[in-house]
Amino acid sequence: MPNPWINAILALALAVPAAAAKPKPKANPAQAQIKKLTQERDELKERLAATESMQEDLAAAQKSRDLARQETEAVKRQLDQIKGALAENQGSSDTILKELQKAKDEAAAAQATIETLKEDLAKANERKAADASKAVVPITPDITPAKPMNLNKVTPSPKKVSGVVVVNVLVSENGEVLDTRLLQGLPGEGEWVAKAHEACLEAAKRIVFDPARAADGTTRVRVWQGVGFRLD
Repeated sequence: MPNPWINAILALALAVPAAAAKPKPKANPAQAQIKKLTQERDELKERLAATESMQEDLAAAQKSRDLARQETEAVKRQLDQIKGALAENQGSSDTILKELQKAKDEAAAAQATIETLKEDLAKANERKAADASKAVVPITPDITPAKPMNLNKVTPSPKKVSGVVVVNVLVSENGEVLDTRLLQGLPGEGEWVAKAHEACLEAAKRIVFDPARAADGTTRVRVWQGVGFRLD
């Protein structure tokens, strides 16, 4: 009569090699691709948000500059009024002098604000010039051009003209617009054509790009490339 313990040991010995030979599941390449695409999407969203924030900061700076100019003009008017009052009433000279000093202080503060804005603008222009001086890669068949991500959103709608305007755009390695030039304008001349060209140049500055890439498909490069605006 066969021993049941022997049968159990034999069955266990056969099961162990079978379990060891079972192949390990391979990594899913689709998941890795999805993760990479998700990261690139997030990067583009961050650049788009940074561009919109920069535009808001510039608008705020321009508004501050205009306010500073208005304050300076108001202070000058106050000074003129104080001078007139001083000539009419010498008896209240002490009060008037205090008001005059206050007006001068306000004028100095307004002038300081203007100077700060001028310095900020000069620094911004220097950074832009430094960026533009870096090496630019010409568009060749092995270069993947930069891809505009929000072209439809920024395309202008000028009046009384239609056609295609092509703007040459300098796109950095980060997808930022560093410079713009009119490459192909609308036929004809006149006020409305000039306004359409100017609107397209300004719109090109607000485009967010997926940067151009070298032949290896990975290295980001700086390029000049044309962007067409279809005006209806």
